[in-house]
Amino acid sequence: MGCTSCSSGTDGQPKGCKNNGTCGSDGCNKLTVFDWLSNMSLPGDQKPFIGIEVRFKNGRKHFYKNTENLSLSIGDIVATEAMSGHDIGIVTLTGELVKVQMKKKNQVVNVEDLPKIYRKATQKDIDVWQTVRAKETEIQKRSREIAIHLGLKMKISDIEYQGDGSKTTFYYTAEERVDFRQLIRDFASAFSTRVEMKQVGFRQEAARLGGIGSCGRELCCSTWLTDFRSVKTSAARYQQLSLNPQKLAGQCGKLKCCLNYELDTYLDALKDIPKSDIKLITEKGNAICQKSDIFKRLLWYGYEKQGMNWHKISVDKANEIIELNKKGLKITSLEDYAVEEKISETKIFENVVGQDSLTRFDKPKSKNTKKRNSRNRNKTRNKKSYQNKKSKKNV
Repeated sequence: MGCTSCSSGTDGQPKGCKNNGTCGSDGCNKLTVFDWLSNMSLPGDQKPFIGIEVRFKNGRKHFYKNTENLSLSIGDIVATEAMSGHDIGIVTLTGELVKVQMKKKNQVVNVEDLPKIYRKATQKDIDVWQTVRAKETEIQKRSREIAIHLGLKMKISDIEYQGDGSKTTFYYTAEERVDFRQLIRDFASAFSTRVEMKQVGFRQEAARLGGIGSCGRELCCSTWLTDFRSVKTSAARYQQLSLNPQKLAGQCGKLKCCLNYELDTYLDALKDIPKSDIKLITEKGNAICQKSDIFKRLLWYGYEKQGMNWHKISVDKANEIIELNKKGLKITSLEDYAVEEKISETKIFENVVGQDSLTRFDKPKSKNTKKRNSRNRNKTRNKKSYQNKKSKKNV
């Protein structure tokens, strides 16, 4: 989905469009929606939908109405209505798919209640916007110093200027309630703008900042995941994962959202698998479940007094034994129900060429070969000399 400016340069380094977050094709941004209706025309009696989706910094998106009937397309920079003044954003979606996105995000169905788009951004609007965007990094450092000086237990994770530079939004995370009335006064006097404080959760903070996960891909919350469902440690137990908080926690410090992806599949597979705390009662003793393979439907049981000897039993056989135990019956032993392992016959290498073996160079040569050769030579010489002497005597 990236534009042609994302190719490599002459030295092999990424070329980059250097648009500072204003990608013209909207292919390098987070949470991009592909407009698969762009090449299709509307029926003759239907008017185009006036709702427009506009993206701001770090994937923040809002919906607006195009009351001026501007010819807008994906990637256009527009000036939108704000509480005071105007804001600058990039159009990410137009047409009928905006209805789908509004329903998905539980937005108002009545388009007339939406704020409106004023105009396409002029060059002056873009210059002011880029100027205030360039100051955000320095102001973020300064705001953190002010918060530390006041002794507030909060973390200012991100700052966003309004497009006209009249308002600054400070995004922060905190575990407890924070009294930041004095902080707002200090910010207003230090930065000479109207200040708005917004508290976000740890997952929302990771989604805004982005990053690379332990899987090597971009974070799901910053690329495509829009709803944050609660993740419990039971999801890791069902999937037989080690309860190591360093491996199960994401960059936000909470449990990884991907633990919920395969949870339904594991729950369906675990429906008829007996629980691990159920013991199998036999005449040789009680057996405890030591290990289980959910998708192969195999269980390994071992006697209480013989914990090292495991017996592999299928799920159906284990359920059958449990039903017999419920009726007060005991089986003879686990060996009668164990699954027999089929040992695959190893094929010996066959010499197709019919010449030497492949290991002919692996055998070291014996040290006595020279001695043997010299002995054979001496024998042949002695034999010839003996035959010559015998022939001379006969003569």
